[in-house]
Amino acid sequence: MKLDDFKLEVYFGKYEFTAPYLLTQSDCESMRVGELLSYEPGAEERLMHSWLGYTEVPGNPELRGLVSGLYKNIKADEILMHTGAQEAIFAYMNVLLEKGDHVISMFPVYQSLYEVAHAEGCQVSPWNLKHTEQGWSIDFNELEALIRPNTKLIAVNTPNNPTGYTFSEEELKHLCSIAEKHGIYIFGDEVYRGLEPDGIKKPWIADLYDKAISLGVLSKAYGLAGLRIGWVATRDKEILNKMTKFKHYLSICNSEPSEFLSIIALKHGDKLLQRSIDIIQGNLKLADQFFARYEHLFQNNRPMSGPIAFHKIKIDQSIEDFCEDLVQKSGVLLLPGSIYSFKGPFFRMGYGRKSFGQCLNIFEQYLIDRKLV
Repeated sequence: MKLDDFKLEVYFGKYEFTAPYLLTQSDCESMRVGELLSYEPGAEERLMHSWLGYTEVPGNPELRGLVSGLYKNIKADEILMHTGAQEAIFAYMNVLLEKGDHVISMFPVYQSLYEVAHAEGCQVSPWNLKHTEQGWSIDFNELEALIRPNTKLIAVNTPNNPTGYTFSEEELKHLCSIAEKHGIYIFGDEVYRGLEPDGIKKPWIADLYDKAISLGVLSKAYGLAGLRIGWVATRDKEILNKMTKFKHYLSICNSEPSEFLSIIALKHGDKLLQRSIDIIQGNLKLADQFFARYEHLFQNNRPMSGPIAFHKIKIDQSIEDFCEDLVQKSGVLLLPGSIYSFKGPFFRMGYGRKSFGQCLNIFEQYLIDRKLV
């Protein structure tokens, strides 16, 4: 298998740890180990007694039980832990797909959701999000028109990276009914679940359809990317068994300290998620004011849910050159839409960090200095 470069990570490799003002990050504000441990009395002492040996391949039983509690119809033995999201995506695509299969992928989207399938020799069709004056939308008639006799998988990401588009419960059920009618699998990248601004939690895709699998992580909504803990949930035991055996060739098992800290995090998950929601909502208010001041220059595509949005800028310059000039002259990092192979002057903005206000101010000064506003 020959994989193309992962464009986002290549770009971040240049700037993520050198640019002082990160205005494009897709995760929420993280915390120090001590802060997480403070949520539960006695946790620090228990961490000091953690055993640094191998752990169970499927994941710590207590941790899997806590993860299953996020779902309505998923049991602990229907959870398989992974090292972050990438390992889970790579494993699933490899055990499910064969050369010649047809895959439909939501687009724009996290590159792995279609790139691994493409590298395996699959035919991949994009199911395009449409940009309008009202923001982003998607057409289910288009999805049905894309289905072929050899369509094996539909890959979706909701809330979507980079647009923030989020399926309603009705849309999720419609998606599953289409897939079920044609016997197609669904891979649901749902790593931003839990950040619903209205507080109404939608069902996980794995809860709705037997041939669906849901991807979750602690990296994004919970702000704990450094733990490198992710999981998949599915009622399809055959797929889960194949993924467990495939994991033997990857990480084999997770880190014991990471699993311990993940247990603490999920025991207090509602507090961690509310912390992230509060940061996002505060930052969205600042952004709304910013975009209102400069509506002649931007289209504010406010995210339906999650910590990222895909905005449009009206400039006589390529978005790649704009973002490059921005980071070089001001230290502000934005992600150009071309990283997603998406045409047009779009950029990704992240709302999950406490530093958002400061970064936005520096961005605004750059626009003033260039006489764009």
